[in-house]
Amino acid sequence: MNKGQKLVRILELLTRQGGVRADVIVDRFGLDARTLRRYMSDLRDLDIPLHDEGRGEARTLSVDPKYRRTGVHLTLLEVLSLHFGRKLFNFLDGTSFADDHDDALLRLAPAISRGDQDLVRQLDTKFLAVPEPSKDYSGNASEVLDDVITALLYNNPIDARYRKANGSEKRYLLNPYTLGTFRQGLYLFAYDTEAGLVKTFAIERFVDLTRRRKARFEMPTGWRPDAHIAHAFGIIGGPPTPVIVAFRTNVAAYIRERSWHPTQTYRTLADGRLELRMEVAITVEVVTWILGFGPDAEVFQPLELRERVAATLQRAAQQYGGSG
Repeated sequence: MNKGQKLVRILELLTRQGGVRADVIVDRFGLDARTLRRYMSDLRDLDIPLHDEGRGEARTLSVDPKYRRTGVHLTLLEVLSLHFGRKLFNFLDGTSFADDHDDALLRLAPAISRGDQDLVRQLDTKFLAVPEPSKDYSGNASEVLDDVITALLYNNPIDARYRKANGSEKRYLLNPYTLGTFRQGLYLFAYDTEAGLVKTFAIERFVDLTRRRKARFEMPTGWRPDAHIAHAFGIIGGPPTPVIVAFRTNVAAYIRERSWHPTQTYRTLADGRLELRMEVAITVEVVTWILGFGPDAEVFQPLELRERVAATLQRAAQQYGGSG
């Protein structure tokens, strides 16, 4: 922890009923007597009334019980929301984005009522965000993310070299519009100045990226990221196409109980299968989703999607044909 984080944690201990012994603070935060005195001086400079009773490391340090914090006060449900929200972003661990999030939560710790402190310490055992397969944003990706966030805030164009999924690389001059998260990954919606189009870029695929600090671009009037992906079946946009897929009864309940796309409608076919209709962009995301159901899904429309799925399943069958 840095000094600011330690100060917040120490203040939390000092506000507990009865305070805390100096040796507890020294051991927990790896301080020496001189550093502890300096930290106490810093807190007094913030007009926090401290009590210092006893001698040496056996003395008790506390905040005057008559002291009332002003400003932000958090309810237990508000603390829960912040805590759970942080858990959902665990895939960003190791980046400055996650560190800043943690710092913000630490700074808010003194705003939690004393009566709720013990309950807050149990949140990790009461609420869990089950980890999903996530992308790695350590190393170069963390530095790229810092530059992207800064460019977004100040409308700086960026020069970037980007590696596509097939391994090919291309240079771009981009105007970054929006940073989005999807399935434990980060994606940048940015205007490709050469192509004249807004495209989607995976953050971890930027090989290098430089922000033009002294340049500015104007955000287009009416830009809405939700409208940009209105027809996407995930994060990749494109023109909408009517899609019809039939699902066998053993997966019908699973299909019905989820919202796959705002345009979806259902009906039951004469053979008992569930028919799903929606208008989405035909991308690898749609194809991969349908293939995940194997023989339990059949594409009716469009024909090119049906043929694409069928060809993939046939190749898979040939690959496993001789394994028995």
